[in-house]
Amino acid sequence: MVRGILVDYEFCTGCHTCEIACAVSHDLPNNRAGVVVHHEGAWEIAKDAWQDTYLPVFTDVCDLCECGTKAHDGVPMCVHHCQANVLKIGDVEDLTKDLAAKPKQTLYALKEEG
Repeated sequence: MVRGILVDYEFCTGCHTCEIACAVSHDLPNNRAGVVVHHEGAWEIAKDAWQDTYLPVFTDVCDLCECGTKAHDGVPMCVHHCQANVLKIGDVEDLTKDLAAKPKQTLYALKEEG
């Protein structure tokens, strides 16, 4: 089974806690972790409508905390510490059902179990 992380970027606040949790648990430098938050905006796209989006992007460094320190609940540190609760880990097959449920989400297939 392939494991992944579903990101609901509609509600990501850009707090960078996922980056920090990853970097600390893997002893990595800032902005070189398994997840890096990208910011797009802010600019006006229509009267009273703005583009201002934060998107956690998972890099090739991400190993779902297999080589790092998992949180006490057994999930990767980025998921455990996400303040906006926009990261969800699971089997990709199951996460695709959640992905289809609403727009402004991204699914990263990260690791095959077996």
